[in-house]
Amino acid sequence: MKFNKKGMVNILKRALISVSDKKNVVKFASKLIELGYEVVSTGGTARLLFDSGVKVTQVDEITGFPECLDGRVKTLHPKVHGGILARRDLKSHMDQVDKLEIKLFDMVVVNLYPFKETYLNENATHEDKIENIDIGGPTMIRSAAKNYNDVLVVVDSSDYTSILEEFEKNNTTNVSDLSEKFKRNLALKAFEMTASYDALISRYFRESLNKKDEFNDKITLTFEKGEELRYGENPHQYGWLYKEISKNTNTLANAIQLNGKQLSFNNINDATGGINLIREFKEPAVVAVKHTNPCGASLGVNIYEAFEKAYKSDPKSIFGGIVVANREIDKDTAVELSKIFLEIVIAPSFEEKALEILKSKKNLRILKLDTLYKKESGYDIKKVDGGILIQNENDILIKDMKVVTDRIPNKTELKDLEFAMKVVKHTKSNAIVLAGEGATVSVGPGQTSRVWALENAIKQSNISTKGTVLASDAFFPFSDSVEAAAKAGITAIIQPGGSIKDNESIEMANKYGIAMVFTGIRHFKH
Repeated sequence: MKFNKKGMVNILKRALISVSDKKNVVKFASKLIELGYEVVSTGGTARLLFDSGVKVTQVDEITGFPECLDGRVKTLHPKVHGGILARRDLKSHMDQVDKLEIKLFDMVVVNLYPFKETYLNENATHEDKIENIDIGGPTMIRSAAKNYNDVLVVVDSSDYTSILEEFEKNNTTNVSDLSEKFKRNLALKAFEMTASYDALISRYFRESLNKKDEFNDKITLTFEKGEELRYGENPHQYGWLYKEISKNTNTLANAIQLNGKQLSFNNINDATGGINLIREFKEPAVVAVKHTNPCGASLGVNIYEAFEKAYKSDPKSIFGGIVVANREIDKDTAVELSKIFLEIVIAPSFEEKALEILKSKKNLRILKLDTLYKKESGYDIKKVDGGILIQNENDILIKDMKVVTDRIPNKTELKDLEFAMKVVKHTKSNAIVLAGEGATVSVGPGQTSRVWALENAIKQSNISTKGTVLASDAFFPFSDSVEAAAKAGITAIIQPGGSIKDNESIEMANKYGIAMVFTGIRHFKH
């Protein structure tokens, strides 16, 4: 036997190549042959290499066993996995390899059946998806990754060039001569690929059994890296956007950016708050958001009117904020938007002239996102110390609307109460929203005391609170909030109810002639 410079056994080098992503595989295989590798392959990859003039050995020539079961069994054989898993530094392994006439593999180049693409294909049947679950591929990848010190595992065609460069840099064609770090990084990528692949399969089975809202002992989530952000929440933090693998492409992560600087961590986080709120409305609506909280929201006969009303409710806080509209931005609305310093404008479309006006502000991020009134239900996930909190989305607005006061709210008040409840649902707790004529009058977010949230909303209102309605995300623990509302001229209140002192709040409302409605459902947001 011959030995390389590290004292390892040096035998004929061999690469097993079986890929669904055929990009650059012919060129890579040809280069490996130039470096003295025998190329072993299967199925469609072998046919492509052969037709391209690349000398290739069929895997059944190695195993002595033909492919069978419509290609379900190709490489699941001891003569394949023995050749991948055998440790070159163990004499006992090498003795067994010789005895069993197993040929060693130095490189495994494999990527998997396109299950993700099949999963995302609306026309794919259950049978299609099952047949695109790869078995042999992940098995070879995991075997090679486990034995990464002796076998180079390659799961990404973008790594072909760096592998050839690594051989050249080290003046070798032996995997054992390459650095531990280089080989371990490839193994890491391999294990991440198979983990993500299996996670998506388990997700499909969960969805196919309608178990989206059930939680098992284990949960697997998979995301794909979208882009590295300039920084995280603060400049000293790193930040990345990872995208969910989903059939629903109508998401912020997939929005089309038409203008402006790269989105920041905070941009994405804040915009999510605005998008979640705007999806509550089917009517023409505009939402202004600052630090994930709404600082203005309005309905209108058109987007121009909706923006004017939303802006009027808080012309100060909107500075440096985000505006989201659920209809096309027209020229007149664009003119008004261009007068304000904004981070982002989001809409399903933009008139040509409107886009031209907005693009004159070179740093303004303009995002095109279709269908801003529909959202698929899913999970809400928060990272906590030592784990995650996971819950289904808060997709219920009102459970059971019940008038609890002597006075019944009129039709106008009822419309405004429902509107205000939609806004407060997306405002950080403790939260109070004052509204009138289909628009916010003032928002009191994120206070440790509910009455403080109300007092702040009243104090900071840019519009008279007389004749407005009030929405609270949770019950009033005391009657002081109702009394403060009455003194501010508020005529109707909507809240969940459920306090042991509800009767005191009801009595206070009756005292001042306020109509009050209980919804039976709380909307805490933290």
